[in-house]
Amino acid sequence: MLEEVKSELRITWDDEDIRLQGLIERAKAYLNDLAGAKLNFEEEGVPKDLLLARCRYVYNNAAEYFEENFHSEIVRLQYQVGIQEMLKAGDDDAK
Repeated sequence: MLEEVKSELRITWDDEDIRLQGLIERAKAYLNDLAGAKLNFEEEGVPKDLLLARCRYVYNNAAEYFEENFHSEIVRLQYQVGIQEMLKAGDDDAK
């Protein structure tokens, strides 16, 4: 994930790798909390897109604008997670 974030931020040097790794871990925790579930950030999709965007916003000192600018994507993710949880609960009830 580090290389993808560096590419998103157009960083070609390694001096900030430790800082960026911490930023990635905090962004994952932040998005997992928003979604109410543990997300998969390795596959292409909304969670990964939001992770890259969150890292970009935090890196550029604009974290306070992230939720406002990505509101519809965050809500879509929350709906997806909610639907998945409902389907899992339905499968558990059927057993």
